[in-house]
Amino acid sequence: MQPSLPPTFKARTVAGRGGADIFVRSGGAGPAVVLLHGYAETSDSWAPLASGLVKSYSVVVPDLRGIGRSSRPTGGYDKKTQAADIRAVVTALGYDRTSIVSHDIGIMVAYAYAALYPDKVECLVVMDAPLPGIAPWDEIVRNPALWHFSFHGADAERLVEGRERIYLDRIWNDFTGDPGKPDEATRSYYAAQYAQPGAMRAGFAQFTVFAQDAVDNKGFQQTKLTMPVLAVGGEKSFGATEAIVMRNVAVNVREAAVPGAGHWLMEENPTFTVALIRDFLKDQSSAAAPAVR
Repeated sequence: MQPSLPPTFKARTVAGRGGADIFVRSGGAGPAVVLLHGYAETSDSWAPLASGLVKSYSVVVPDLRGIGRSSRPTGGYDKKTQAADIRAVVTALGYDRTSIVSHDIGIMVAYAYAALYPDKVECLVVMDAPLPGIAPWDEIVRNPALWHFSFHGADAERLVEGRERIYLDRIWNDFTGDPGKPDEATRSYYAAQYAQPGAMRAGFAQFTVFAQDAVDNKGFQQTKLTMPVLAVGGEKSFGATEAIVMRNVAVNVREAAVPGAGHWLMEENPTFTVALIRDFLKDQSSAAAPAVR
């Protein structure tokens, strides 16, 4: 089934850093929660979570720079710049302090956002991805399954053009815990998105800046995050490693694993993952609420 955000969500485009146009959809009412998606997907991947949060929260769901319906500028794919894109989205929609939920490359943007704007982040959820430059990054990138981290450039674009589905299938298949997930409709939908003119160039650009991201992250790491962090790994993917990564950059980290799941948590075990995130957000809201006398 093709992923789809709730039909009540309203869409708009916000000017990001350096002329990027960031497509965002939002809906609901209550404390603001921003959802940052990953690679090989778009913001539509958050359909189960957006539906699960919309009755209690104001849910903000942007497409990252270069992906989905956001514009595809030639540069600005370092995660510090993309964090500024997200800050522009948050303020344009009239919010200030928010919670951030993130997956895959989205966690890299989320970490940069939390490090740059720590007083604007209520709490942070990061799911199933490493952070460039943060241990055990050097060990993680030796995994041959992460070949796509180094696959980019003009020749890579030529090789993939017209074969986007083959390329993406390899990524989906390598990191799933369930060979049937993502399902056929979801794969077809995302493959069409990444087959748009310039989409693979922009997608590859997320990886070409990892060296700069590593430098930025090592600088951010000098000041540990203090907001509550939920570090989530798929049982058949990152597992407990997500918390190991985040304890290198944050002081208040809760650890969780999604049973039976590989990397694609919203597709493989959405019920468990949505409940996990809702409970974490609810805990933070309860902790922040003033005591009743």
